[in-house]
Amino acid sequence: MKRIALAGNPNVGKSTVFNSLTGLHQHTGNWPGKTVSNASGMFKYNNKDYKIYDLPGTYSLISHSEEEEVARDFICFSKYDLVIVVCDAVCLERNLNLVLQTLEITKKVIVCVNLMDEAKKKKINIDLNKLSNILGVPVVGTSARNKNGIDELLNNIENTNFNPIEIKYDDNVEEAINILIPYLENKIKDLNPRWVAINLINYEESLYKKITKYLGYDLLKDKIIKNQLIYIKEEENYNIVDGLVKKAEEIANEVVTYENINYKQKDLKIDKITTSKLFGIPLMIALLMVIFWLTIKGANYPSDLLFQFFSFLEIYILKFLEFLKLPQFLIDLLISGVYKVLSWVVAVMLPPMAIFFPLFTLLEDLGYLPRIAFNLDKMFKKCRACGKQALTMCMGFGCNAVGVSGARIIDSPRERLIAILTNVFVPCNGRFPTMITLITIFFVGINSNSFLSVIILTLVILLGFLLTFLVSYILSKTILKGVPSSFTLELPPYRKPQIVKVIIRSIFDRTLFVLSRAVIVAVPAGALIWLLANLHINDISLLNHISSFLDPFGKLIGMDGVILISFILGFPANEIVIPIMLMTYMATGNLVEYESLESLRTILVNNGWTITTAICVLIFSLCHFPCSTTCLTIKKETGSFKWTLLAIIIPTLIGIILCFLINNISNFI
Repeated sequence: MKRIALAGNPNVGKSTVFNSLTGLHQHTGNWPGKTVSNASGMFKYNNKDYKIYDLPGTYSLISHSEEEEVARDFICFSKYDLVIVVCDAVCLERNLNLVLQTLEITKKVIVCVNLMDEAKKKKINIDLNKLSNILGVPVVGTSARNKNGIDELLNNIENTNFNPIEIKYDDNVEEAINILIPYLENKIKDLNPRWVAINLINYEESLYKKITKYLGYDLLKDKIIKNQLIYIKEEENYNIVDGLVKKAEEIANEVVTYENINYKQKDLKIDKITTSKLFGIPLMIALLMVIFWLTIKGANYPSDLLFQFFSFLEIYILKFLEFLKLPQFLIDLLISGVYKVLSWVVAVMLPPMAIFFPLFTLLEDLGYLPRIAFNLDKMFKKCRACGKQALTMCMGFGCNAVGVSGARIIDSPRERLIAILTNVFVPCNGRFPTMITLITIFFVGINSNSFLSVIILTLVILLGFLLTFLVSYILSKTILKGVPSSFTLELPPYRKPQIVKVIIRSIFDRTLFVLSRAVIVAVPAGALIWLLANLHINDISLLNHISSFLDPFGKLIGMDGVILISFILGFPANEIVIPIMLMTYMATGNLVEYESLESLRTILVNNGWTITTAICVLIFSLCHFPCSTTCLTIKKETGSFKWTLLAIIIPTLIGIILCFLINNISNFI
């Protein structure tokens, strides 16, 4: 079986090429020792088996982030038969830098110039044959989304002739390389001596450590090599990266022609609005409101259908358990505990996620999300954080666990931790039902326009943004001191979203992934909640005992013990907070669904709720510990219980302080 590496810059359609080659024969996991996820797949061509690895997007093999490091290490140190480097036909010059670096490591390279359809629309012409002759390796033009050129790519994978270009640097650089190669050839076997010589001259610490680990010894301990390097570096100051960039520019000028030199004007005109100081952030907020409105309005009907389906299914599950002649206690535990919580989580989580994630992915596919990062970059810089944190915030709206794992795109470990610790201040759609319900019955009115609810919800979320900036600044001044790092943010061209693929990708990669994690935690949580509600001491349930114990502290911060225990037991999934409140207030022993918003308001008011209580619960919904799925993700991403515990303590402490202040100000007034 032949092994193929698929490399390329971000946003070049690399994953689309991967999907076109592998179809459904894909596997997703983690790279060994890394939290960065990998995708590998199998395909067969002319009765031969191939395994292909979709490497994380990288601009260069001089890595700056964990994802870029994974791509670099695979190309430099793994065993494979071929590397396919995917390039963007619209901006070939920038992509050729990675091609040239890869050619320095291995001869077995195929260049896949993707998005040829986009280039055609913009009247950009690329002479692929000439490019192939210059590089000395096969070059294939594709439009992977339409599967154009994929057959030619497969044919080149099987029948390849490699005679790659040898990159010529300045004379002094070439002389230095040629001096080192004879000494290196006697020391190394599996690695390309020329490539090792280049990296010794253009010393980059993390890559040099990898070379040392791979070889099992330190090349700089060899006196001859060390003396040669000292001599070379005393003679001249080398910058090999500049040589690659210059060569990429020369090649692009030879093979690319433009019928319309103003092809970028349309995108630039749109960017004048989407990234302007005047309209950029208001437009972002407006889009946010529209997405929330569509999510809230669209999720109600499917949620009701799911509740009806699970109620219908419950009858048959109950009959089956009775048929098995299980003890009544166990039947009640499984049905009223595990099944009720599980069905509630699915019915409440699935519809909004199935709407929000596709909408979010459409914005991503359109090319708008990097513009959000651009708009918020200055604010994050003032907080000594990274502008890419804006992207992780956006991911957090769908699910904070996704936002936490998305922090991998941030290069600096310090800034990545800041993004992880503050992501919870962006409310996920699991908290939307509680927030919307309270806003509707206490602030807007049950029969009022739903868009007014969205406006108030947006104001609450903007408070979450402010807290994110504030806490990021405090962390960067205290336990995570440091200055903001610089980074290159690509503003990709606006593209027509691939709606069908977006829906499939968002549902399978995000919605079902998040839901499966929530379901795993909801099963034991359902059993625990039912046991607490049905085990009694002195005719009072354990749930009521705990809520009574918490009541004095709850009253101090504008809530009560029932609300606090509901948030604690809602740790598996925020969606079940209100049902637990109702179960405790009504002493039903199992989760109940309120008949209407009016009946819910009556129950809450009869149990002492006021406008102050509603405000405090709303604020605490915004600022409290992450759900179990997010905590598991934080532990996985940081590898530390300390940072996971801190991610729980920070928002909860801020929520308690804010609720305490609101309650006391209200009492004073």
